Amino acid sequence: MNDDYPRLGPKAAEDEVPLPAGRVRGLSLRAVLPNAITAAALCSGLTGIRFAIAENWSLAIFAVILAGLLDGIDGRIARLLKAQSRFGAELDSLADSLSFGMAPAIIFYLWTLQDLPRLGWFAALAFAICCALRLARFNAQIDVDDQPHKSAGFLTGVPAPVGAGLAFLPFYLWMATGWEEFREPIVCAIWMVAMAFLMISNIATLSWTSIRPRRTVRLELIAGVGILFAALLLEPWWTLVAICAGYLALMPYALVRYARVRRLREAGAGGMRPEPDDAPHDPVG
Repeated sequence: MNDDYPRLGPKAAEDEVPLPAGRVRGLSLRAVLPNAITAAALCSGLTGIRFAIAENWSLAIFAVILAGLLDGIDGRIARLLKAQSRFGAELDSLADSLSFGMAPAIIFYLWTLQDLPRLGWFAALAFAICCALRLARFNAQIDVDDQPHKSAGFLTGVPAPVGAGLAFLPFYLWMATGWEEFREPIVCAIWMVAMAFLMISNIATLSWTSIRPRRTVRLELIAGVGILFAALLLEPWWTLVAICAGYLALMPYALVRYARVRRLREAGAGGMRPEPDDAPHDPVG
């Protein structure tokens, strides 16, 4: 007998709104494409481990970055084809855990953390576990209506693909400068643990839906994206450093902006009880 499930698809972003519940009749043919992209993202992330074992660090990092790009389009294609499915949602979460949790942890350990056999491995474990916990929290709260961050257009904590990209910041700096100080195991272990806790934190972070450029700057925005792409081709490591620095710089802005949205909501509620966004089990945005 078939059960009724919310028709969820591979996540384009963690602020995605699920479609109304419907009867699942198995995996349709049109659902093959988005799920194949999810599988390709999984293969790309895990192939990064193979490159790391061969000490081909650049390809290892780019394999994880490619997995992030593929992860960003599978959900959009699923919605475009109206091919969202519970199967796709579960496959996407498993792929994210492996590509952005386990793969970065192992790559980072082989690159530098193995010089600290115990502390380094604990740091790698912390990152992989926190990534899995974040995805589990998202899946557990995906059908919950009361999600203050999500309803305001924000995420809770740093998304898994972004967390993986930020964790590699010392590597980008090492490749860009050649300074061995950026490969210092203790510093890298502390940085990786910090990124792990950012993923499972309750802080509000920006999502695509919260970024609404003005109409007067849209042409400039298109030009900026083109220049960014060219910079990735010409100076990939410095460009990745700039992207990470920009994201980290925007985190305080997201906190201030969410606090303003929250105050406006509380003022508009006419003395109603504020939304419990500081609760210990705050859902993922």
